[in-house]
Amino acid sequence: MGVRVGIDIGGTFTDLAFVDEETAETGVLKVPSTPGDYAAGVVAALTALADDQDVSASSVSFLSHATTVVTNAILESKGARAALITTEGFRDVVEIRRQARARLYDIFQPPPSML
Repeated sequence: MGVRVGIDIGGTFTDLAFVDEETAETGVLKVPSTPGDYAAGVVAALTALADDQDVSASSVSFLSHATTVVTNAILESKGARAALITTEGFRDVVEIRRQARARLYDIFQPPPSML
C-alpha cells in the first residue's frame, strides 16, 4: 500500500492532492507555480508533501500529472504556432473531429472553431 498523488499546474498555483491507500486519509497542498520552469513548482509540491505529511518518494504508488496552463493556452489560442503532419489520406482528420455534437443528427450544425 502507498500514497496516490495527483498534481495540476495552474497559472498561479500548483495543486497537489493525495490519498493514503491504507488509511484513506486525503489531503491537498498548494504551492506557487513557477512560470519560468513549471517543473520547479511540481518539485516544490512533492517536497511539501514529503515535509508536511512525512511521505517518502518510495511510498508513492501512483502519480498523475495534469496542467491547466496548457489546456488554457490551447483553448485561448495563445500557444505557439504548430503544424499537423499526417499520412496520406488523413489530412482532414482534424476537421472531421469526433461525433460529439449538440444535435447529433443535424448535418447543418456549424462545427466548433478549430483549436
